[in-house]
Amino acid sequence: MGVKLAVGAGFRLPDLSGLADGVVPGPQREGRTESVHYDTPDLRLARWGLSLRHRRGEGWTLGFPPNAHQPLARHRTQRFEGSPRTPPAAALSLLRAYLRGAEVRPAASLSILRRQVLLTGPEGQELAEVVDDEVSVLEGRRVASRFREVEIEVREGGEVLLPSLLARLQEAGAFPADGVPAHLRALGPAAQEPPELTGVALPPSPTGTDLVRSAISSGVASILKHDIGIRLGGDPEDVHQARVATRRLRSNLRTFQPLLQEEWATGLRDELGWLADQLGSVRDAEVLRDRLREEAKGLLEADARPSDGLLRRLDEDVERARERLLTTLDEQRYVDLLNRLVEAAAQPAVTEDAALPAGEVLPPQVRKPWRKLRSAARALRPDSPDEELHHTRILAKRARYAAEAAAPAVGSEAERFAKVAAGLQTVLGEHQDAVIAQGWLRANAGGGRRAFVAGQLFGREADRAAASRADWPRAWKRLNQKKLRAWLPA
Repeated sequence: MGVKLAVGAGFRLPDLSGLADGVVPGPQREGRTESVHYDTPDLRLARWGLSLRHRRGEGWTLGFPPNAHQPLARHRTQRFEGSPRTPPAAALSLLRAYLRGAEVRPAASLSILRRQVLLTGPEGQELAEVVDDEVSVLEGRRVASRFREVEIEVREGGEVLLPSLLARLQEAGAFPADGVPAHLRALGPAAQEPPELTGVALPPSPTGTDLVRSAISSGVASILKHDIGIRLGGDPEDVHQARVATRRLRSNLRTFQPLLQEEWATGLRDELGWLADQLGSVRDAEVLRDRLREEAKGLLEADARPSDGLLRRLDEDVERARERLLTTLDEQRYVDLLNRLVEAAAQPAVTEDAALPAGEVLPPQVRKPWRKLRSAARALRPDSPDEELHHTRILAKRARYAAEAAAPAVGSEAERFAKVAAGLQTVLGEHQDAVIAQGWLRANAGGGRRAFVAGQLFGREADRAAASRADWPRAWKRLNQKKLRAWLPA
């Protein structure tokens, strides 16, 4: 946890003793460090909230934001070794989705005179550190500008010191900072401009073009933001969210079909399908592994070892799928797709109908997947094959995505429809996951004790499949209400 303050050129760190009983400030340490920040000519990394720097004595550091599903997490970093004059290939590989072939070069050189005071508690534990940075922005050997900032870095257990620390520093002349990191300030105002993909601010009555741009921009931004996490591994949510974004983009291109030039939209959908397949292979393997591992926790202790041996194969499946995905992400085809998507968000190939109010042109496009879903759901019987339930789930997902695409223009009616459709999709998805698990267990059971364990897990998955098969009609009944689809044309 850190709090930054701005200070004037004549600021001096005050005496930090007496803040609380037993809290002792250490001696002031002083040192100078120099760093070079790298970026593209259009400062693309800075505008996306990323940084790539080389600091003398520390080497290379890549900084990037936390995941959207972890809003309270700290900014993430990766360290690299290598020549101070050439960005490491491993760092550039992690940035591939953002760079897309753009040149990376020195963008700002900083010389920082740093003064630090560490505050410790009665038992010598570190509670907080006050860091006073005097930053010189260099152009060659000339100092182009200077600024100064103080940061309070609170360690675990030191939160109670923060109010008194702030008061002491403010008495000495510190004041709230604008929150702009030092390297962004050094890079100049252009570094704080929005990136090439920004959320499209929709007017009260958006046109079809407005919604197309907004949907594509949101989807592509999600792919980019999860790309680094996918490459690093460790958080399955990155693959999941990128897959969702890719599938949603494909669905939106289908929903917006009459507003888009056919060849252009088909080409994008085909390439997005290729990417979705690669992401799906990893995600499906991860879901199956996690599902069966959780199920195996309910087995008797005597069956734990055979189950570990059985399920270890799923770890191998995940790893093989990840290797194929990482190869895909390093292909030029992936970079070309991202470039096409970024261009599509800015200038989609629309038809004349796209200039019409979205509230008029999109409801008929939601009606199409709804009718297909209704026809499939009505045809299902208690003993319908698993494949037919899976097909109905796909249609439910398409109807949901279509309603979500129309919601910015239609409003809460479309949002409610999409929410209930998502409920049907979830129930049928649970059935499909159970069916896939049964198929995997049947194919990998082997013999002996392992086969016995596989049989137990198979039985549990069969129960879950039967439960979801019994549940889906209720989810369908909630969706198949006239009042829920009153906004759709007859």
